[in-house]
Amino acid sequence: MITEQQLQERLQRERRLTLLINVRSRRGAAMHQQARASLESRGWTVGAEHLVDDPAAQLPDLLPRIAAEAPALLVVGSGDGTVSHVVHHLAHSTTVLGYLPLGTTNNFGRSLGLPLRLPDAVEVISSGKVADIDLGLVDGRHFANLVSIGISGEVAGRTSHRLKRRIGRNAYALTGARTLLRHTPFTAEVRSGTTTWRVRTHQLNIANGSVHAGTPIAVDASLNDRLLMAYTLGGRSRFSTVRATVRQALTARQPSEYKGYLVGGDFSVSTDRPLPVDVDGEIVGQTPIDIRVVPKALHVLVPQSFVDT
Repeated sequence: MITEQQLQERLQRERRLTLLINVRSRRGAAMHQQARASLESRGWTVGAEHLVDDPAAQLPDLLPRIAAEAPALLVVGSGDGTVSHVVHHLAHSTTVLGYLPLGTTNNFGRSLGLPLRLPDAVEVISSGKVADIDLGLVDGRHFANLVSIGISGEVAGRTSHRLKRRIGRNAYALTGARTLLRHTPFTAEVRSGTTTWRVRTHQLNIANGSVHAGTPIAVDASLNDRLLMAYTLGGRSRFSTVRATVRQALTARQPSEYKGYLVGGDFSVSTDRPLPVDVDGEIVGQTPIDIRVVPKALHVLVPQSFVDT
């Protein structure tokens, strides 16, 4: 089995990468030329470049081809939806992922501790280190950050790319507020080990990463702790959803136990009616679902300060 150190040495020796940019992401269209130039100025050779403007149509064909080529380094500039597709195809491979956070909320980049300024993110690709991180697995698909059920599924489909480019992650808050006014709560049963939760809510999340909506979930949430974290945003009333969202933002540095979150390695979720399942901003199916953590499933470049366990 290849080690992180061996992968690091290979990258520094070859200095060759494949570049994939989602030019539909918030900053992708404006920055893809700068991204390539910055990488080349640091001594990287771009062996292949892929510019994607319709991820739903292009990625299902493109990503298997890139994975089959097995590049030493795949640098992706995108938001969370695109990177979730990417990690599924790179899981358990020898390809290292380098990530440029060019999206709206950039939860994956924030979970990795990556800087959001493009020059600084490029610098991590040149001077960072290789770490192995966990991925989640939901009904056969790997994901990076978060599985959501409830209002987020509607928000993901209704938030326009134009609005995201104009006002950033506030676009989700604006769309969410409008959607909540007519959203109906649901009852969910969440099982993990010997524990069963039965909740009535507008929003249920199960996180692998440590950041949701651009805000830390809990101080002990991590991409390499071999655990998932389940939590609701409020109860049956719409006001409780707003209150819980505010509380989450104000208590971001509190531990999950303090917040009453459920932590485990696997979860089964059923709901009183079939509901869309939002995986990192993309609708991929409906309830019921099974989710589990896959330890050390992905090689990724991170800052030297990243705590690798």
